[in-house]
Amino acid sequence: MNDSVYRLQEYKVFFYRLLLAYIFYFVARVLFLLYNFDLLHVESLTEFLKIQYHGLAFDTTAILYVNSLFMLMSLLPLFINTKKRYQTVLFYVYFITNLIAYAINFIDFIYYKYTFSRTTIVVFNTLENETNKGSMMFRFLIEYWHVVVLFIIAASLWVYLYKKVKIIPSQISKLSLKIGAKYVVLSLVVFCVIAVLAIGGIRGGDFAKSTRPINLVDANRHVTKIEQADLVLNSPFAFIRTFNANSFKKVDYEMDESLVDAYAQPIKQYSNNPKSKPNIVLIITESLGREYLGAFNTEYDIPDYVGYTPFLDSLAGNSLIFPNAFANGSKSIHGMSSVLAGIPSFKDAFTSSAYSKQDIQSLVSVLNDEGYNTSFFHGAARGSMGFLGFSNILGFDSYFGREDYKNDADFDGFWGIWDEPFLQYMKTNLDDMETPFFSTVFTVSSHDPYVIPEKYEGQFPVGNVPMHQCVGYTDYAFKQFFEAAKKEPWFDNTIFIITADHGNQVYYMDTYYKLINRFTVPIMIYKPDNSLKAVDMELAQQIDIYPTILDMIGYEKPFRSWGRSLVDTTDSTTPFAVNYSGSYYQFQMGNYICIFDGDKAVGFYDIYDKGLKVNLIENKNSEMTQIEDICKAYIKDYYDRIVDKKLSL
Repeated sequence: MNDSVYRLQEYKVFFYRLLLAYIFYFVARVLFLLYNFDLLHVESLTEFLKIQYHGLAFDTTAILYVNSLFMLMSLLPLFINTKKRYQTVLFYVYFITNLIAYAINFIDFIYYKYTFSRTTIVVFNTLENETNKGSMMFRFLIEYWHVVVLFIIAASLWVYLYKKVKIIPSQISKLSLKIGAKYVVLSLVVFCVIAVLAIGGIRGGDFAKSTRPINLVDANRHVTKIEQADLVLNSPFAFIRTFNANSFKKVDYEMDESLVDAYAQPIKQYSNNPKSKPNIVLIITESLGREYLGAFNTEYDIPDYVGYTPFLDSLAGNSLIFPNAFANGSKSIHGMSSVLAGIPSFKDAFTSSAYSKQDIQSLVSVLNDEGYNTSFFHGAARGSMGFLGFSNILGFDSYFGREDYKNDADFDGFWGIWDEPFLQYMKTNLDDMETPFFSTVFTVSSHDPYVIPEKYEGQFPVGNVPMHQCVGYTDYAFKQFFEAAKKEPWFDNTIFIITADHGNQVYYMDTYYKLINRFTVPIMIYKPDNSLKAVDMELAQQIDIYPTILDMIGYEKPFRSWGRSLVDTTDSTTPFAVNYSGSYYQFQMGNYICIFDGDKAVGFYDIYDKGLKVNLIENKNSEMTQIEDICKAYIKDYYDRIVDKKLSL
């Protein structure tokens, strides 16, 4: 009888069930490490156990969030808690919530290799406008069947262990009023105690009101190798902590506005070149990391290096190329705003935020005002990646997608029209456009699931990873496009800019798995008269493309841009590159790489230490201090202008 009143049996089973969640989160962390061992650099069991220990705080937050309904139903004194039907309901509540959350961990076994960060709510921004979500999910399940099998095994074992410990029905509902009241009071006391502990657990073990709950960035406090912060975290935590979160908030670094303007230099104005109106073709290549291009790797000592872009390499020999260039984001939706509007994306995609719906000065708006005919080409469905919506915000005159191509015989079955025919389609449309025109194309073929048209099987080197053959095909598509375009009258008066949104599969791990080098992309500027022909090893980034083009055409008015002109030899501004890696900013400038957590610098590394191996912050010097201040000024101006809707002059 006392056991029924004090509910000792129920509490034991309750804590056992929560313990199971901790055990399986540990299993998921082990599997996450095994799948991404080359990226996380855990060198000993002791090192992993230390990471696991610190990860318990993040596991606790996720487990308590996910199990909040289960906990409420288990602890409230409802008199029917031990009845079989009620326990059955509790079983389904427990496993529906837990297994949905748990599955996110398994998705990251694979997805992490491409994003280099735990999955957050941002994934829905990526998928929101896709028309083939069902086929994408089915393909994931088939291609990565081993992950599905592991999930089924783990889930089955979890269910088995859950059922091993059962609650024996009690007769509490038949007790006297006095004993029933005691049951209620004691239950509520325990409920309040557990609720207080749960609040502390959700906050990360800190009950102080002055301390904010733990967030993704806090994982960095527990590691010496920054990449291991993602092993401290778990995917449900990352997903929950970013749910309904607005990362576009002003920051207060107590910096004078004049100092912010001096450091960030958000307003550019050039007078280097005479005013001209050449055609401009901007090519944003899907997943074309710098690793794949031979011409961009000659300056790096990579043993037995092989490239997969013979045409682009030949074109690079007659172009201005930047082999030390970086993407400002890690996803396709980040690339569009970075390249076309000079607006990078950090914690969340700018294009998917409420702040994207404002007047934005960009390449498109400026060139529209200059009398250009502007167009955007993307071989996927019109809504894919949100490109159509953002292109409308930027003000493109025309948008051409898969529906406009009107021949699904050339559909790749996954993303869009194969690159070769779609680039020919673009060329045909350019032939009919009034000049000057500014046309952007975002390719699709060099992407998972790494397939090429059947008629080209065996024509391109298979290489060492599936991506290599796809890169070979896209390179061939570029060759066919240029060979056709050079026969047209508009070709000779055209500037071509070729870059990428981000990288993809890595083979040369010693170089390109390094944390900073995961963001490397090519930037190439080609003019048919070969007047631009050089290799520039200065830092460059996607947001530099916007001011570079305006400088090249002699645009003399002031405009908003955080990047710099890559062809301005008179500019004394120190080149820099910035991006965001899951929980911290990476700011490269001068002799150092600054790792900035949003409040302060937590690391300084030699500019050549792309793997962030030796933190020099203990010997902080004046250059490091200035780089941190410039980083702060840049971030402050970025959020101020976005939130205050001052992205246009």
